Amino acid sequence: ATLHYMAAKPDAGDMVAQTAVPILPDDTAREVLDKVTVAAELTLDRALPALMAGTAPRVPLDLAVGSYFGGRTPEDGRIDWSRPAAQIHNLVRAVAPPYPGATTSVAGRPARVLRTRVLEPSGEPRPPRLLLADGRCVVECGGGGRLLVLALEVDGAAVTADEAARRCGSATPALG
Repeated sequence: ATLHYMAAKPDAGDMVAQTAVPILPDDTAREVLDKVTVAAELTLDRALPALMAGTAPRVPLDLAVGSYFGGRTPEDGRIDWSRPAAQIHNLVRAVAPPYPGATTSVAGRPARVLRTRVLEPSGEPRPPRLLLADGRCVVECGGGGRLLVLALEVDGAAVTADEAARRCGSATPALG
């Protein structure tokens, strides 16, 4: 969480104060936003007396070490199942609610993957496939590794692994 002076260019104002937050391996966008919100409150509380007195520090930002993102498109959340499990997991975490979620298709039906856990981060490349069995939803990722899907929506409705298998008519439906 960074408190900075406003300038004409976005994120170009001198920095007043900053507080880092830990991002854990399974934190989703919502959890990171919640942490940053608390950190921002603490940062402002710490800096407010100096701001009001006009004595707050002005630390110039080095814009050369940063970058700008032009805005998210729906395609940015599309899962490429040919990637390794760890990369797909990080995509799912980054676009999880409150953002639109990671999108795919399961047996030709629109789906959102909202939460995953890495079972194996990498491994031998293989054709990607979804396994729905024993109440679990596991993806063998094309770039290697396996993911446990903890929250899945198919056709806009949250489904368990068993419900997904019934809806898709297969314990190994095609991923898109």
